Amino acid sequence: MEVKGASFLYTLAGLMITFAGFSALLLTLRPAAGARLSLLDRYLAKTVMTHIFVLTAAALLPALLALFDVPETSIWRVCAVLFAVPMLALQLSFPHRRRKVAGSGPPRAIFLVFVGLGAVVTLAMLCYVLGDFQNSAAAYMAALTIDFFTVIFGFVIALDVILQQPIDAMERPAPQQRSGAGDMNG
Repeated sequence: MEVKGASFLYTLAGLMITFAGFSALLLTLRPAAGARLSLLDRYLAKTVMTHIFVLTAAALLPALLALFDVPETSIWRVCAVLFAVPMLALQLSFPHRRRKVAGSGPPRAIFLVFVGLGAVVTLAMLCYVLGDFQNSAAAYMAALTIDFFTVIFGFVIALDVILQQPIDAMERPAPQQRSGAGDMNG
C-alpha cells in the first residue's frame, strides 16, 4: 500500500539530507580558513542537523507505517504526534539552549521565524490532523515543508553570523549555572 503523497515525501527527505550535507560543508569554511569553530558554531551546526534529521524521519515515517498496512487515517495521526512532539520540544527550547551556549538569546528574526513560525505551524498541523479534518496528509506535508524552510532560514542567518566572526575568535566558555534546587549537579 502506497501512502498518499509518498513521492512528495521521498523528494522532501532527499532535499533535507542534501541540505544537511551542504550545511555541514559550509561550516567547514571557517576551519579551512584557519579559524577554530566556536561553541556557538558547533551549537548551530548541531541544531541544524538535529532539526533536519527529525524532519527527515517525519518525511519517511508515513511510508514505513504504510508497509505495515496501517490504515491511512491512522498513519497521519500517528505521524503527526511522532513528528510534532520532538519538533515542538526542539523549537520551543531553542532560545533557552542557545542562551546557555552563547550567553544571549537568538536574534529577533530567528526567534520569529525559526521558533515562532515553526512552532505555530507544527502545533497547527498537530491540531488539524488530530481533529480529523479533511486532507490530513496535505496538512502534514505542508508543516514538514514549512518547518524545513524555517530551518533553512535559520541556517542562512546563522551562517551570516558565523562568517562575520573574526578568524582568530577564541572559544568562549559556556556561562556557569547557579546551583539550585532543580540542579542535578548539586
